[in-house]
Amino acid sequence: MDANMFFTDEERGRAEAAQRQIFAIASDVVREGDEEKLRAYLRRAAEAGKLQRDAFGINPIVKDLETAIIVGEEIGLSRGTVLSVLLWSIVKSGAACLDDIRRDFGDEVAKILHGLMRIREVYAKSATVSSENFRSLLVTFAEDMRVILIMIANRVCIMRQIKNTENVEAQRKVSMEAAYLYAPLAHKLGLYKLKSELEDLSLKYLEHDAYYHIKEKLNETKRSRDAYIERFLKPLDEKLQAAGLHYHMKGRTKSIHSIWQKMQKQHVDVDGVYDLFAIRIILDSAPEREKMECWQVFSIITDMYQSNPKRMRDWLSVPKSNGYESLHITVLGPEQKWVEVQIRTERMDDIAEHGLAAHWRYKGVKSGQSGVEEWLAGVRSALEANDDAQLMDHFRLDLKEDEVFVFTPKGDIFKLPMGATVLDFAYHIHSKVGNQCVGARIGGKNVTIRQKLQSGDQVEILTNSNQTPKQDWLNIVTTTRARAKVRQSLKEMESSQALLAKEELERKMKNKKLDYEEPVLMHTMTKLGYRIVTEFYAALADGKLEMNEVLEAYAQQQRFDHGEAEKTVPTQSADQFVMQTEQGAWGKGQGASSDVLVIDQNLKGIDFQMARCCQPVYGDDVFGFVTSGGGIKIHRENCPNAPQLRQRFGYRIVKAKWAGKRGTQYPITLRVIGNDDIGIVNNITNIISKEEKVLLRSISIDSHDGLFSGTLTVMLDDISRLQQIIKKLRTVKGVKNISRS
Repeated sequence: MDANMFFTDEERGRAEAAQRQIFAIASDVVREGDEEKLRAYLRRAAEAGKLQRDAFGINPIVKDLETAIIVGEEIGLSRGTVLSVLLWSIVKSGAACLDDIRRDFGDEVAKILHGLMRIREVYAKSATVSSENFRSLLVTFAEDMRVILIMIANRVCIMRQIKNTENVEAQRKVSMEAAYLYAPLAHKLGLYKLKSELEDLSLKYLEHDAYYHIKEKLNETKRSRDAYIERFLKPLDEKLQAAGLHYHMKGRTKSIHSIWQKMQKQHVDVDGVYDLFAIRIILDSAPEREKMECWQVFSIITDMYQSNPKRMRDWLSVPKSNGYESLHITVLGPEQKWVEVQIRTERMDDIAEHGLAAHWRYKGVKSGQSGVEEWLAGVRSALEANDDAQLMDHFRLDLKEDEVFVFTPKGDIFKLPMGATVLDFAYHIHSKVGNQCVGARIGGKNVTIRQKLQSGDQVEILTNSNQTPKQDWLNIVTTTRARAKVRQSLKEMESSQALLAKEELERKMKNKKLDYEEPVLMHTMTKLGYRIVTEFYAALADGKLEMNEVLEAYAQQQRFDHGEAEKTVPTQSADQFVMQTEQGAWGKGQGASSDVLVIDQNLKGIDFQMARCCQPVYGDDVFGFVTSGGGIKIHRENCPNAPQLRQRFGYRIVKAKWAGKRGTQYPITLRVIGNDDIGIVNNITNIISKEEKVLLRSISIDSHDGLFSGTLTVMLDDISRLQQIIKKLRTVKGVKNISRS
């Protein structure tokens, strides 16, 4: 097969143009003969019929050529990286092996391609980038950091070409990976231009209506925005010129994704986002005058316009770990509108646009192996800057967060995610400091443990030996590290208190000459409204449950169990009615063993559990969620937690469908509201008891002011039977509403 036959006319034109552009960009790094060797490899691959288009029908050679342009222009890498991109599809197709590459192009190219092959192996094992896969990816990155940069560029190239694809499912998959994996990685490496493009394109494919709504609004207001920017800049331009500074200024509208995020966070439409654009002042400064002139511009702007101190960001004194340097301020401009101004030099702007490649270029790294190694060390340091890179969801969240830098009284500097509190910082120092933290002193003022930290804060943690962790601390801390330590401390305290409460209960039983019997105690606990032993003892320890009340209930239950008392007649009113039956296994049942569900791509025999939050039943539309422990939880498509799971952990979502086998019963909770009529409980329970293959597990109903509300938990086998039960219960006199939780 002729190589030309693999290309359409349009693809041939794009390929030729891209080839000329690549070798123009890389003319100073490619060697003589590289281009001829590449053509020979391409020809052999085409003649062997090895080249294959992907799920979107994209020509692999055109994709590699255009990816190489992104690598060369946006990231600015070496011969080895550019050649690796151009040879990737050929090696992937099996038309050439790594030994051939090593012989014709050298060890550097072969090493990078080996890393890309390992990435491919990880993806071949699973269609979802789970946490285990991500750890494997990190191992590959450690082998050669250029692999991750090629992955980012390749994903940008794909996202640019799938606008009109008919394969919507594949489009959604690559878009979610772009948003949750590649964009945060690009952000961490300072590749802000590529990061913004990935986020915008992901939003375009995943939230089509929102994307075009914002885009249309921006187009409608472009003329007025441009006019306002001109009014803002004109007097500022005169002041800067009078100061003798060399600079240029430009207005930049925020990315559509950034605007969408603000709309979600602030619960407003586009018109309600006040900072739709930013002004950038870029100074042409000598290296030794950079900071001085940036602060001079800062002084001129804040003299002219009122600044918002809460929106001030100083990445000039303490640059980000990815090399980003800039001063950000928000000022009140003409017509009382807030305007963000970014102050930086030409060098800083180049680093902001092109990331670590530019950073190391300015530090004097030249071409050659030693320069490449130094540059790669910088990339590796940036990736290793996370507190916890073991789990993908933690790693992704840490990457997405901006950073704050705070100081101890001794002057030691610590880096925490934006939004971290005093309590986060205390646990960052040590678990004991966190457990005993009662507040902090910042800038000479005492603040609470809830106080959010700002860059530059000098924080002195205040402790008290009588302080202990509280349950609501989980709502105060924001870092995964602190949250894990709070949970661990609470669990240890609960276990310790429960043990003391148990010992005290047994001692008082002995004093009252009551024999300790485990079954009797379990029945007593259930009657008192506790299903879990640890919760029962915790209530005793906290004083929520009186010891004498438990002892009296235990003695009465013991007499009942021994036949010394007659059964009492259950209440016929809904007032404080509680009935419990023995609790069975929750959701697991015959799940994995009898293949009630098929998970993902026709996989059977996988361990799964039904999620308690939405209680799926046979016939519901469901999906699977890969938990941090490796198991799978099955959720309903309309589960209240589904939107958050898809947004934050889209890479852990797997398909699930019912396989058609029945026999398993599932717990379903129904909420009931109605009039508190005598006999209402009996009427409800009678209907359920008459239903075939339906078991009433528990009923708990409270009455207030003539109305009752409560929950029923029933065991049944499919959605149709559930619908029948709901329909019949609605006919009960006095029932006003019944719904599924």
